Amino acid sequence: MKGLTLSFRYWQEVGLPAFQAQCSQILEQAAVGLVGEGSECFGYDDVLSRDHDWGPGFCVWLEPEAMSRWGDRARLIYDQLPKEFEGFRRLRPDPMSAGRVGVLGIAEFYGRFLGLNHPPKSLTEWRRVPESGLAVSTNGQVFQDPVGTFSAFRRELLSYYPEDVRRKKLAARCALAAQSGQYNYARCLRRGEKVAAFLALSQFVEHAQAIVFLLNRRFRPYYKWTQRALIQLPILGAEAAPLLEKMVSSDGVDQSRNIEELCALIIGELGNQGLSFVNDDFLLVHARAVQEKISDPALRTLHLMAE
Repeated sequence: MKGLTLSFRYWQEVGLPAFQAQCSQILEQAAVGLVGEGSECFGYDDVLSRDHDWGPGFCVWLEPEAMSRWGDRARLIYDQLPKEFEGFRRLRPDPMSAGRVGVLGIAEFYGRFLGLNHPPKSLTEWRRVPESGLAVSTNGQVFQDPVGTFSAFRRELLSYYPEDVRRKKLAARCALAAQSGQYNYARCLRRGEKVAAFLALSQFVEHAQAIVFLLNRRFRPYYKWTQRALIQLPILGAEAAPLLEKMVSSDGVDQSRNIEELCALIIGELGNQGLSFVNDDFLLVHARAVQEKISDPALRTLHLMAE
């Protein structure tokens, strides 16, 4: 059973009846669901995922006033719920993964991942928020939200980066992909610098992945799940994923051809989205074209490789 399904059933069959019987007023104030860092929140959990902080559980999110009034009562009800459900038991979380489920403040929940207790308001705030934090703040599922505060925050994040920020990030990633993959990788190979070539290739893979997410207007998750998520993306996901797999699975084989093939696909999509119409196969040239179309002068004049 997948963790999200287990969480929803645990809420419906165990959590909801307990809250209805012991303090139904909490249900009028609480958003409930499962969102956050766990692999199950992305739908990527498997048998290996069950060795830590996986199992029956859900989040109860409260606004400050509701937390002050009902927080202690809600925690007591939650802590008294059965620890086992459908044959699964949540293992004791280690300090790194504590606090993924239970009764949580809305502002504190988002603040943990974004460094902000409100949706980003300015271009500067949008640029500073970690992309992986945006990914974990908007995954999973909300089971109920009668007040709507949690979901409203979530919707503002899901509206994605302002277009100028997206373009700045695209420009930087295209420039960095050009530098690491189209330029330095081949030079390192010709010099016989295998470690440097490996690092250049790995950096190209990361930048190329980031570009595909930006072209899809989707937040890129933590590196462990990036390729898994990329495969599902409608724009270039099906084309980019196998090329990236080839790059990392062909030990010692020159990957320049695969790099150029992927760059050509990216350049084609930049054109499709009206971001660059330059006739050139070097991504660096397209990075400049993308940055030149940024409206905000402060962003437009930043260093090309500054994300």
